[in-house]
Amino acid sequence: MIVTTAGKNASKIRNKAKGIAESLGFPFLERGSHSIDSIIDYYQDDVLMIGIEKISFHRKDKSTPFFFHPNSSMFRVKQLLRGEEDPFIQAAQLKEGMSLLDCTLGLGSDAIVASLVTGKKGDVTGIESSKAISFVVQSGLKVWESRLEEMNDAMRRISVIHANHFEYLKSIDANSYDVVYFDPMFESSINSPGIEGLKGSADYHVITPEIINEALRVASHRVVMKDNKSSSKFNELGFSIIRRNASFLYGVIEK
Repeated sequence: MIVTTAGKNASKIRNKAKGIAESLGFPFLERGSHSIDSIIDYYQDDVLMIGIEKISFHRKDKSTPFFFHPNSSMFRVKQLLRGEEDPFIQAAQLKEGMSLLDCTLGLGSDAIVASLVTGKKGDVTGIESSKAISFVVQSGLKVWESRLEEMNDAMRRISVIHANHFEYLKSIDANSYDVVYFDPMFESSINSPGIEGLKGSADYHVITPEIINEALRVASHRVVMKDNKSSSKFNELGFSIIRRNASFLYGVIEK
């Protein structure tokens, strides 16, 4: 993979992009006047483009690129800082110092909100089965900057692991996390032009009873799942619906 800068403000982010390339172990290329497509054509390699507020991943097959952006977590963080409630935090009953394992990280919106609430003494880990998604999200969480220091700190604290969540759950000790969380809505939630390119990399496997059994072993407090309001999975997997929204529900299994 090649790391380069966005075309605009390249001189301002050159050092930032070089630092990212060095930390990831990939070569840095001066952008100059070259387009991303021309770089791909010449080097026949994937390109990670670093901008001031965006990191985008461009495949060498020139399929739709995708980028990290905190999306809905931005206004959710602002709401929480104003003292307002967040449905996910209420469902998970997260508090400062608690730990969360997000088994379906995606772009990390829920993980960011969780990290804000659990704070410096907390522990938020996200599992992402797609290597491409986990790479871009992990990179974005490290370098994306907002105007809110609390949000920046929350993003930096999140650990990202590229793994199959079932295999990862089986590999760790019982009661390793306070809360284990699933959001298997990824396919239906991909509707932003900025993340259109994730469709080919997303994991659409369903949540099974075997996965939930492992999650219950790992969680010391509760297992939480978010799904479509028409989903039958809550009943099938033993969840009690505790929070309703216009388009989705939260279900919980208490330990």
